[in-house]
Amino acid sequence: MIQPQTHLNVADNSRTRELMCIRVIEAMIKEAIPNTPLERLEVIRAVIVYTRKELKCDNGMIIRYDDNATIVIDQEGNSKGTRIFGAIARELRQLNFTKIVLLAPEVL
Repeated sequence: MIQPQTHLNVADNSRTRELMCIRVIEAMIKEAIPNTPLERLEVIRAVIVYTRKELKCDNGMIIRYDDNATIVIDQEGNSKGTRIFGAIARELRQLNFTKIVLLAPEVL
């Protein structure tokens, strides 16, 4: 389960590597790539795209990933990165994150 203080990997190319969950949609940058506009300990908005906890779908399929990952978003809900790594759950489409779903290589 993801709760405050949980460390999350970043699944896009927004030049951050690791985030720490503060609230449900806010996170703090713990590790960033050098010489980028995003600084360490900056509070940003992020969407959780997959978790280690099992997710049971309506059709009976159970989805579980190897790690917890997020995607950094702006105030409008658009991804700051231009690529997304790994498959994401189809529930993001129901939550009106369609631009993130379009960037994903695979939707489960």
